[in-house]
Formats: sequence, structure tokens, C-alpha cells
Amino acid sequence: MSNWSHRHVLDLSTFSVDDYSSVLELANRFRALPRTGARKLPALQGKLVATLFFEPSTRTRSSFELAAKSLSADVQSFSPSNSSISKGETPLDTALTYVAMGADLLIVRHSSSNVPEQLANSLEQRGAKTAILNGGDGFHSHPSQGLLDLFTLATFFNPKSPLPSTLLGKRIVIVGDILHSRVARSNLWALTACGADVVLCGPPSLVPEQFANFVDAPPPGQAEDPIQKRGQILIMRPLKEALKGADAVMTLRLQKERMNQNLLTDLNRYHIDYGITHKSLEWCGKPIPVLHPGPVNRGVEISSSLLNDRSICLIEKQVSNGISIRMALLYLMAAIESN
Repeated sequence: MSNWSHRHVLDLSTFSVDDYSSVLELANRFRALPRTGARKLPALQGKLVATLFFEPSTRTRSSFELAAKSLSADVQSFSPSNSSISKGETPLDTALTYVAMGADLLIVRHSSSNVPEQLANSLEQRGAKTAILNGGDGFHSHPSQGLLDLFTLATFFNPKSPLPSTLLGKRIVIVGDILHSRVARSNLWALTACGADVVLCGPPSLVPEQFANFVDAPPPGQAEDPIQKRGQILIMRPLKEALKGADAVMTLRLQKERMNQNLLTDLNRYHIDYGITHKSLEWCGKPIPVLHPGPVNRGVEISSSLLNDRSICLIEKQVSNGISIRMALLYLMAAIESN
């Protein structure tokens, strides 16, 4: 873990296999620890972690705050509705305010892409040592969600040793609104880095063909891809074809609040064509786990009966694993900040 080099965590495109291993190994250790009561780890004692969520969140915000408190950090929550945002304050002004208060790490969530990166660059130009962790930005990235999904799959396939190599050669199907999903983008970087082949399934309006080339080159401004050989990305339209031979399936929420155009006109038709149910899972030819980042539209992307089936639906495990993963990220980032 001494090879960890990320002062900021903004996007999984910069992660090496060693980076994924460091996070998953730590998360696996933290998973066994109590999260309430007096037995807390002192790793972040004396550190101030601020959650700057300019966009609503339940799971991400709560699990980051629980993760920070489990590591003995002081936690300060920011609420846009009770802030100076309504008076014209910019995200940078808000971030600088928390830096001036002594924040060591800012977890930033914003509805616009690249805001966390812009804040990180601005703080570095000012000589601030405060680290930025992207809690989700626009359509761009949600690194901690991609990591917790990876960890959830790795622990399912190999509970005793959930390492990146566990995903090598696996066929992971992601169904639904890929176009508007930062979660899907982060999962594409993470899963292909670990050698999994990813099948994207959905209508052309939500799964454009260009996603087949998503990881072929590093993003603008990034010199190279840290992964020598990634898994493939395939696009298949019929759900039955996509699910054949699948090792796991993730279905995504239809993000109607992000859709600028009327891309879907009939939710019932969508559920018939792309909804994940016990019946559609029979096409896999074997029992497989089902993931969903939440929140869920019951009866649209997934049936209620499947959502309630804890034997194969791993949504609650994703939520629980999210705390362990975020503890690992905070631990690693605090360690490099102290050097």
C-alpha cells in the first residue's frame, strides 16, 4: 500500500491494478470491524472531513460520513439549502471556506461534470494541501461507487480473497441508462481494468454505440492508461442475448431528472424489454448476482420480487460495502496527505 500516489481521487481512469488491490485489501479488513460503539480506529483522529454535497444524496453522503467517523475523523456536513449558495457563493468559495476552517479532505458531489477536478486544481494553485474526493459529478464519474461495486462482485466470487484478479474473464452485464450514468462510466474503468468483459444492454437512445470504445484511450489531459490490457466492452440490444453466459448483472436507474429529451415514452414497454426479473435471469443459464446502485424504480428496471430476493440481489451488500470502501479511500488519502 506504500505505492498509493493519489492525493485526490477524481476518476478511476487513473487507477492501476495495484491501486485497486490496495483499496480492496483495506476494505476487506475494515469490513470485519464494528462500525458503531467505542471501538473506532484512530487513523483519522485530528482530521477534519467535510462533505460538500451540492446535489442530493442518501447512500453516498451517509456512508462517507459513517466511514469518516469510524476512522475517528471530525465530520462537517454542508447543506446547500442552508448555505450562502442562494446568495451567489460559488463552489470554489464554499470549498475555500472549509479549507480556511482547517478541512483536510473535501468530499464533493455536484450535478455538473468536472467540478471536483476544477476545485482540486484551484486549491493546488493556491498551495492548499486539502484533498478532494469525488462523490459524483454530473455524467462524468463516481469513483467510490465503482469501487464498491467492484468489491461487492469480488467478495461474491471469492469471499476469502476479494482481489481484482477475481474478475478476470468474468462477463458482467450492465443494463439501462448508460448515457446519463456516472456509475456506469466508473464501472467501465474498474471492471475492464480487472480483466472483466462488460456487456452494455439497452435501447440506442440510452446506450449509444460509441460506448463500445469508452476505454480505448485515456481521457483528455491524461498521458497514458495505467492498465496494459483491459477487458472488452460489447453492446447488445436484446436482453436475452446479453444475459447468455453472464456472471453478474447490474441494472441502472432511469435518470429522468438528467434527460434533456424525451428518450423513453413508455416505462412499461421498457420494463418488458429491459427489466430484470426472475424470469429474465433464466436466460443466464445459472444463478447470478444482481446489483443496482440505487435508488431503485421498482417495477421499471427491476421487479419488486427480485429486489426483495436477498439470495441473489446484492443491493444491501453494496450499501454495506460502501462504508468499507470509503473507509479505505479515506485512510489511503489521509496517509499520503500526512507525508
